[in-house]
Amino acid sequence: MIHYKTPEEIEIMRASALLVSKTLGMLAKEIKPGVSSLYLDRLAETFIRDHGGVPGFLGMYDFPNSLCTSVNEQVVHGIPSKKPLENGDIISIDCGVFMNNFYGDHAYTFEVGEVDPEVKRLLKVTRECLELGIDACRVGNRIEDIGYFVQQHAEQHGYGVVRELVGHGLGRSMHEDPQVPNYGRRGRGKKIKDGLVVAIEPMINLGTHRVKQLSDGWSIVTLDGKPSAHYEHDVAVVNGKPEVLSTFAYIYEALGETPESPVTGSVPLP
Repeated sequence: MIHYKTPEEIEIMRASALLVSKTLGMLAKEIKPGVSSLYLDRLAETFIRDHGGVPGFLGMYDFPNSLCTSVNEQVVHGIPSKKPLENGDIISIDCGVFMNNFYGDHAYTFEVGEVDPEVKRLLKVTRECLELGIDACRVGNRIEDIGYFVQQHAEQHGYGVVRELVGHGLGRSMHEDPQVPNYGRRGRGKKIKDGLVVAIEPMINLGTHRVKQLSDGWSIVTLDGKPSAHYEHDVAVVNGKPEVLSTFAYIYEALGETPESPVTGSVPLP
């Protein structure tokens, strides 16, 4: 069952989402060759608690850390480790916060040092997939319309769209109905209504869409060992249109970059 949110609840959720955004912005300054994902995880936990939140992932389904840190061919759910990041790596950082009884859930794939141009293109296209998915999240459309536009854009560039993992509803629980696949057919799925809040999160692979789980019971990797990109925003439907509750603005500010997206990056810092 879908739990539609009131305007007041959406504002509370915005605060949770923005704390995740600020956490990723703080981490953006720390990501460089030689830094370990476990170090980033400890920074994130301290930052979240210092700002009135609780790490949303820590202990959920027995997950051992505050961040999911997925490097290169890892798609999602990577466990932070002591292994140093290397020049040319990419790392998806997925972060959750629980605050005021609501969750925020947000992810960004960061470049570590100098990254191969082919991988840079993958990151750019995956961000575009996110933007297209967000734009489709509006009254008059259905849930699979979101995935349709993600899939079409990714596959036009020859990339694989992960099937086994999907976006989801968000609220008092981290994972609520509806599931939000990154693939689909137009006109299928639940009707999108005002008050819907979902986490839209394209997971796009440089090669095959096929994945497997590692023996740690968490890490999902591409079957062909090629890199994967992952971006995620929390999106509410307000007055018929998508409203992004999270933001990449803190990341862009930390990296000294100009936002590229009119959907997800052009707003000023909250």
